[in-house]
Amino acid sequence: MLEFRDLSISDKPMADKALAASDFRGSEYSFANNLAWRRLADTKCTFYKDFYLLCAFGNSKDDISFTFPAGSGSYSDVLSEMKRTAEGFGVPLRIGSVTAEQLDIFRELFPDGYTVAPNREGSDYIYGSKDLIELPGRKYHGKRNHLARYKEQDCQFSLITEKDLDDCILFCTETYNSKSQEADSSFISEQFALNTFFTHFDELGLQGGIIRKDGQVKAVTIGERLCSDTYCVHIEKADTSVNGIYAGINNLFAQSCMSGYKYVNREEDLGLEGLRKAKLSYHPVFILEKYIVTFK
Repeated sequence: MLEFRDLSISDKPMADKALAASDFRGSEYSFANNLAWRRLADTKCTFYKDFYLLCAFGNSKDDISFTFPAGSGSYSDVLSEMKRTAEGFGVPLRIGSVTAEQLDIFRELFPDGYTVAPNREGSDYIYGSKDLIELPGRKYHGKRNHLARYKEQDCQFSLITEKDLDDCILFCTETYNSKSQEADSSFISEQFALNTFFTHFDELGLQGGIIRKDGQVKAVTIGERLCSDTYCVHIEKADTSVNGIYAGINNLFAQSCMSGYKYVNREEDLGLEGLRKAKLSYHPVFILEKYIVTFK
């Protein structure tokens, strides 16, 4: 039976080796994301042979869910071990983050032994890096207008360095404190994730962009190489009192860090209508559809 434990920054070398072997495009396959968001669903990790495994324990046994394994070796072995572990927890094995390509593995190894459910709210938006950098053609006309409004203002963009980290944390904290909504668990988990990204910025190999106006931080963003052809943007926070600032931070960060990649993963929409609309407005080249596999 697999034994899961809390994620630690010390797990990064082994996790990175397994993640590189799989070369998956899903945003779950970022160790930085795993570490930062571990509190949201009480996610823990383990290693089985050359596989890196995650399990979210949630608030009850009904919430226990595994991530499709990253690494190299026998999927038959690792999935069977995951199944035995789930049964030891008293629940059927449930695996999220399963792509259409990975469904073929289940069909081959476990015919008719599971059910499949789509997970649209957890599916990732994948863009062409060239599109985000150049904003070409009529479909990006509105984005170019927003970018023009941003450029009319006296703002300064730069890549984040160590000297900016405290200011980034302060900006995100002030944004968090200004929210009128109740601080529910997901909101608190987001603040923890932001602090984790900035606290371990260099150790996690992250890149980021920052916009200042009159010396004050007005926007921050963070991303990293996700796999061989895809860059991933983890966060994007901005003060909307600055006209066009989201278009500005998006485009300038893309120009600075994403030209060497074919695709950019801007992660999921969580089923939020406003977020879905915003992500669709940048015209993804495809949506990386994900499914939940539950064994019978």
